[in-house]
Amino acid sequence: MIKYKGKMDIKEIKKQVENALKKASNLEQIDEIWRGFLGRKGKVTMRLRELKDLPEAERKKQGKILNQLKEDLDNLFKSKIAEVQNAQYEKQIEQEWIDVTRPSYKKERGSVHPLSKTIAEIEDIFASMGFESIEGPQIENEWYNFEALNIPPNHPARDLWDTFWLKDGKKQKPGDKAGRTLLRTHTSPVQIHYMEKNNPPLRIIVPGPVFRYEATDASHEIEFYQLEGLMVDENISVANFRAVMREFLSRYFKKDINVRLRPSYFPFVEPGFEVDITCTNCEGSGCSVCSQTGWLELMGAGMVHPNVFEAAGYNPENYTGFAFGVGIDRLALMKHKIEDVRMFRSGDIRFLGQFK
Repeated sequence: MIKYKGKMDIKEIKKQVENALKKASNLEQIDEIWRGFLGRKGKVTMRLRELKDLPEAERKKQGKILNQLKEDLDNLFKSKIAEVQNAQYEKQIEQEWIDVTRPSYKKERGSVHPLSKTIAEIEDIFASMGFESIEGPQIENEWYNFEALNIPPNHPARDLWDTFWLKDGKKQKPGDKAGRTLLRTHTSPVQIHYMEKNNPPLRIIVPGPVFRYEATDASHEIEFYQLEGLMVDENISVANFRAVMREFLSRYFKKDINVRLRPSYFPFVEPGFEVDITCTNCEGSGCSVCSQTGWLELMGAGMVHPNVFEAAGYNPENYTGFAFGVGIDRLALMKHKIEDVRMFRSGDIRFLGQFK
């Protein structure tokens, strides 16, 4: 058997490697040992280079022995590497261990706002009856918000709306299609915008926010959603309005709703009427909610005033139509039996979470 420098034979080399690997605890240490024995200048590599100086027969014999040694050492290194990697993996698993049987934390999920759900439901019902849902500007001028709706400057009916005025423009003069700007007090101005660009027959609803400068309480807010409706064609009558309202309300409240009309005044309709519906709480038998009458006041409506048609460019001799306006917040309050309208904008997730 060949003797090496330092009087180290093959068995001694293998034992040295085994002892060194037993002390190694990471891949860096294993790599250092490997370079000492099998690297470019490693002990075994150097011995393999020395074979060229031996006679051919001896070179073959010792070459076979050294190659076997190299293979044995390779296996030792591979085994140790696998051992260290497994140990590291087990340690990582232990550190990152998760108890899959432990109850997880409940993640709160958001929900569609009750007013948004109400609007979507309203739009679906009216769409099935051929009504188109449209939008309009929330900042208006005096012409569209008042005069085009038969409320001229200095008309006492303007006192019915507590208005947020913007600091631009001059006070409107009669016939002036401009004037001061304001946050719209109702969605009715969208009727004029739409009729200016579209010819009858038409069926539209206009859901959207409106603004009133007034004190807030359980039934009033400075901002709320209003639903405006308009239907214009030849020979439209109050009977058409009552039929549309009864269909809409019965489907919205998911019960048979009767509709009662009472005479009332609104500048943009003639005749005008208040719309009462069967009490949704007692279904008409009488209770504290409806003051024992069996009826609840819901909205204002009427047949479109001829002056409104003229302002929009329609000939009132050729067309008739009805218009109505109802608070979407009020519809939601009635359906879900909510006592305070301010809850809709409170941001209280305990309240909003009930409508998932």
